[in-house]
Amino acid sequence: MPDADEIREAQRESWVGLSSGWDKWDASIMEQLAPVGEAIIKSLDIRANQQHLDIATGTGEPGLSIAKLAPAGRVVLTDFVGEMLDIARRRSQEQGLANVETVVCSADDLPFGDSTFDSVSVRFGYMFFPDMAKATKEFVGVLKPGGRLCASVWIKPEENPWTMIVMRAIASEIELPALQPGEPNMFRCAAPELVSNLYENAGLSAVSEWDVPVVKITDSADEYWEMMSEHASLAVTALKKVDTRTKARIRQRVISDLSAFYEDGLFRVPGLARCIVGVK
Repeated sequence: MPDADEIREAQRESWVGLSSGWDKWDASIMEQLAPVGEAIIKSLDIRANQQHLDIATGTGEPGLSIAKLAPAGRVVLTDFVGEMLDIARRRSQEQGLANVETVVCSADDLPFGDSTFDSVSVRFGYMFFPDMAKATKEFVGVLKPGGRLCASVWIKPEENPWTMIVMRAIASEIELPALQPGEPNMFRCAAPELVSNLYENAGLSAVSEWDVPVVKITDSADEYWEMMSEHASLAVTALKKVDTRTKARIRQRVISDLSAFYEDGLFRVPGLARCIVGVK
C-alpha cells in the first residue's frame, strides 16, 4: 500500500478535480447531508462563544452552520485541498459570517495549540485519513478538557444505494480494483465501533454512536446521473477509465435501476451514515 504522503498527494489531486462538481451541486449535496450535519451539531452542545474546529470541511459544513450558532465565538474550517476551502470561504462571505477562518492543513498535522477548541467536527473525512489513529490523537490534543469530538462515516455499501447504483452499473462494464485492507475509501469505517475504538484509544470517554438516514432527492434521472458523475469520488474516478460508448451503457443502466426509487414525481434514493461522539 502507498505510504501516507503518497496517499495524501493522490487524494489532493483527486479532490482538486472534484471541487468544481461539488461547487456546482452544492445545494443538492447539502440537502442530502443536512440530517448528518444536524446530528453532529446537536451532539456538540454549541454555545454562543464556541471555539470550534471543522476538519475536512470541504465546502464548509457543518462549520458554517455552527458559526451561525456561535456569533461570539470562532469557527476554523480546515481541509488539505485549498480549492475546496476556496468554496467554503466564498460561502462564508455570502452568508455574512465574520467569525469564520480557513486553514489549509492535513488532519494528522494540525497547526493549533493544545486545548484550543471547545469542539471538533469531522463530517465524512475519517475514512480518507491515511492514519486514522494519528489524526484522532491530533483532534483530541486540540480539544479543551470537557470538549467534544463528533464525526460521521458511511455505513456499508448495501445501505447506501444512492451511490451504489452507479458503482454497480460501472462494475457491470469494467473490473474495479479490489480495495486493500485498511486502504482509504468511502466505506472504510463501516464496521460498528471502529471509530469509537479510535476515540477511546485516544483518551475520549462517554463515547456513543448512532445511525442517521439520508436521502438523495433529484427531479429527474438525468439530473441524478449528471450529479453523481460529476461529484461522487468513487464514480468520477472509475468513469475516467471508460470510453464514450461504455459510459453511455453505464448511464442507461443507472437510469433504469433508478426507476425503483421514483415516488411522487421525484427520485428519492436512501443512504445511511453513522455519527460518533466522545468527550475529552
